[in-house]
Amino acid sequence: MSDVSVFRATLSDRTVQAGRESLAGQRRGLRGFLPFVGPAVIASIAYVDPGNFATNIQAGAAHGYMLLWVVVVANLVAMLFQALSARLGIVTGHSLAQLCRMHFPRRVTLSMWIASEVAAMATDLAEFLGASIGLSLLFHLPLMPCLIVVGIAIYGVLAWQGTGFRLMELLIGGFVAVIGLCYAIELLIAPPNWGLVAYHSVVPQLSGDGAITLAVGIVGATVMPHAIYLHSNLTQNRVPTGNDADRRRVLTYSNREVMIALGLAGIVNMAMIASAAAAFHVGHADVAEIETAYRTLIPLLGAGAASVFMIALLASGFASSVVGTMAGQAIMQDFVGFRIPIWLRRLITMAPAFVIVAIGVNATSALIYSQVVLSLVLPVPMVALLMLGGRRDIMGDFVNGPVVKIGAGLAAVLVLALNVVLLVQILDNV
Repeated sequence: MSDVSVFRATLSDRTVQAGRESLAGQRRGLRGFLPFVGPAVIASIAYVDPGNFATNIQAGAAHGYMLLWVVVVANLVAMLFQALSARLGIVTGHSLAQLCRMHFPRRVTLSMWIASEVAAMATDLAEFLGASIGLSLLFHLPLMPCLIVVGIAIYGVLAWQGTGFRLMELLIGGFVAVIGLCYAIELLIAPPNWGLVAYHSVVPQLSGDGAITLAVGIVGATVMPHAIYLHSNLTQNRVPTGNDADRRRVLTYSNREVMIALGLAGIVNMAMIASAAAAFHVGHADVAEIETAYRTLIPLLGAGAASVFMIALLASGFASSVVGTMAGQAIMQDFVGFRIPIWLRRLITMAPAFVIVAIGVNATSALIYSQVVLSLVLPVPMVALLMLGGRRDIMGDFVNGPVVKIGAGLAAVLVLALNVVLLVQILDNV
């Protein structure tokens, strides 16, 4: 084993040891919290992926600040379900998909796995295309070669996965920081109307052509099925707990991390809509594509603003595609008990993006409709998480209480209602 490999393995071992010291009371405050930071950070990249860019840009350009409240609601739902997923993994030592296989009929489990694979394909389509679009526009290259370059680069990063969990957590955390910094710069370059931002963040409104489709797309881009599955996989036995007191402490750290990581992701999503509203809504409301947004930003705000926007998109697509592949592997292994080589999974999940580019389908439209697919699949893990987390024979004293059950149930009903409205709208237009 090379010195580099030893260092990487040691990095994860040190994290586990630091976590044990925190549980033993030897580390307190920030030092006690940091060893448990990682799973929600990895999950959070799914909430700022290229699908979010596509839906949020179109929402801000076409409807101004009106759909900000959808982002707020979707982010609160995401926080709740990511926390519940992490809780399941910490308390039981099993992932959500493993528990589905253990407690649901085989036909149900196989159906859930198929739905999850469809969601994984839709997810990777958005993420892979997004990174490739960013690379293409930044360096003025054709999209097809960029797909190949990004695919090879992502596979290279995934090859590090066997060196320990901590390196991957730090890498994804770095990408999240880059995206957040880029949007902080964008808000400085094109300040939004903060009064309208505050108003539309809390006042629900849904009017105008395409608003419902975009609202469902925002939900699908914000509350991600694969992230719900993955979070429980990342927390199971990450830092071993020997008793209920240790589990309660780990849950406290986990909930804090979810609030911070997903809270920041929610702010970035709001910044995407606010930036698009400030830059495009007046005079350029027809901006509906990432490529058009980039080219429109250059004369409006300068090449610097456009480049910052593309750097954020590239970081988002690259990191989220890595996490999406990790989630796909975990879902397959946990649902049906087998794995396929990472290169084969990448090849399968990348194929739709190559087909879309080859036949000339609009890339941004493909991104938005991939998010609608995700929203339609989303109730599957949400309902499963509610059912399993509410069973005392599985969760013991950590079973979900009445308030959590009601809140999560209402959130699931909201997503289902949005999906029904979308399907009715689609059928009316057929």
